[in-house]
Amino acid sequence: MLTYTIRRLLLSVPTLLFIALVIFLLLELAPGDPMAQVPLTIPPEVRAQMREALGLGEPTHIRFGKWMWQFFAVEPMVWLDNALGTDLAADKQRVISWQTRSPVMDIVLQRLPQTMWVVGMAYVVGILIALPIGIYSAYRQYSLFDQVGTFVTMVGYSVPPFFSGVLVIVIFSVQLGWLPSIYDTTHVVVDWESFKTQLRQMVLPVMVLALQTTAQISRFMRAAMLDNLGQDYVRTARAKGLRERTVVLVHVLRNSMIPVVTVIALGLPAVFGGAIITEQIFKVNGLGQLLITAIQANDLPMVQTVTFMLAMLIVLANIAADLIYGWLDPRIRYD
Repeated sequence: MLTYTIRRLLLSVPTLLFIALVIFLLLELAPGDPMAQVPLTIPPEVRAQMREALGLGEPTHIRFGKWMWQFFAVEPMVWLDNALGTDLAADKQRVISWQTRSPVMDIVLQRLPQTMWVVGMAYVVGILIALPIGIYSAYRQYSLFDQVGTFVTMVGYSVPPFFSGVLVIVIFSVQLGWLPSIYDTTHVVVDWESFKTQLRQMVLPVMVLALQTTAQISRFMRAAMLDNLGQDYVRTARAKGLRERTVVLVHVLRNSMIPVVTVIALGLPAVFGGAIITEQIFKVNGLGQLLITAIQANDLPMVQTVTFMLAMLIVLANIAADLIYGWLDPRIRYD
């Protein structure tokens, strides 16, 4: 397993470099000029100096190399400086946002906790709800619970976040007045009361994001369980006199989790994509809203960095899923 892990990590390096190159070139070829928002009253020579300051006067391959160096070398140095109190990156140039003239990673790290509060909680809640629903629906196939669960999950999977988000705001905030409709990003958790306030404002965005996660994973869990419940090893386990709980929750569940792990691992980036819309609806000042703002302002360094971080998340999720396969199924031998 260790050999396979090292091999996968090494293979992920050229994959990430290729993805970074594609993202960089696509944004470079996109229409629009970052200097378009500069007032026309500014003299041409000043505009030329501003373009040089933004690095737009250099060739594309030079700018790509600088971006990669700043992302993989300079930013880790800055993190070490902050953690250890050193000055490794004191004279290093960082990736600067064209819109705010601030380091991109500083802005990303400011917005990341808000996104992780909402997206992380939604994904965990969605998985914890989906797995028991899928397991019981498969074990009680065609029962009333299975039919109701199938209907609810199909509706949840079909309704887009921009509709379900507005719907829950109208129901729980406008009509019932139970929950706040806007996420207060300035709220700080310092005691139990502030923690309860934080949970109340997280309920609606977490509900919207967890709905599709629950619908998708529960259907895959049900299908995987049904596929394994009819296998020979299940009949053998029952013939040996094992308890039904042990047969279902140990033998069947462990083998059924192999395809579900793929869905869970690859679904995490999709939740971040759905958070872009959800954060706009609930005014969550996270990465999704940051990406939308950067796109509207034609802030290419910010868009490149946030998009590449999502791509890294997908690659790491694939590696994590493959490693979990070996733990779930002893028949898989990577070494």
